[in-house]
Amino acid sequence: MREGKAGISVVIPVFNCERYLGEAIESVLSQTCRATEILVIDDGSTDGTGHVARSYSPLVRYVFQRNSGAASARNRGAELAREVFLSFLDADDVWVEDKLSRQIACFEQDPDLDMIFGYAEHFISPDIAEELAAKFHCPEQPMPAPGPATMLIRRQAFFRAGPFDAEYGCGESISWFAKAMDRGLRGRMVREVLLRRRVHLNNISRVSRDVRDDYLRVVRDALERRRRREADTSPAGTELGAEN
Repeated sequence: MREGKAGISVVIPVFNCERYLGEAIESVLSQTCRATEILVIDDGSTDGTGHVARSYSPLVRYVFQRNSGAASARNRGAELAREVFLSFLDADDVWVEDKLSRQIACFEQDPDLDMIFGYAEHFISPDIAEELAAKFHCPEQPMPAPGPATMLIRRQAFFRAGPFDAEYGCGESISWFAKAMDRGLRGRMVREVLLRRRVHLNNISRVSRDVRDDYLRVVRDALERRRRREADTSPAGTELGAEN
């Protein structure tokens, strides 16, 4: 395992996810490029999440907060992070082992980049009964995933775009990416799987009743920001290029 030339902070927001949190943490600890700081931000869990996170001390810093949503937990972690690079991982997902090293290599090749994304593949969680798993939709092919769970970003660039919008129950990552575009951050999409996204009974996109309304509001607000920006004749936004 090699150390990155610049430090990497990894933020794992979590709420009542004791079943999967350990796998997420292990996927960070097993990276071929070591993360120098791991923060688990517990968003008011009432199960054994805290016990799981504390069992990894001192490798993991555990922070508890009142339940305020995933966006708030990510923002708290970003504020507490101390390293040059910042990355996020949801507590029910896992990274492939060379996720960080692949992205650090991109920054070394192009120091002007602000953020790197990659592809995600979905998998049915092994703890789901076979008859239930058959009812789940799980994409067969890896998909581009320009969101927090594949992102490695310079911490200063993250704050140039601004924090995640905690007002949205879902879709805060889409809203954040739109803000990053408006502020001219430069990004690249790595055409490799960096994330394995777990499909299970409690995925937020499955259980939230207000998902559709939140996504519509995110799109509407992003379009309104774009109209204001164009009215002010601001420069063009983000360049997000695919890796050759």
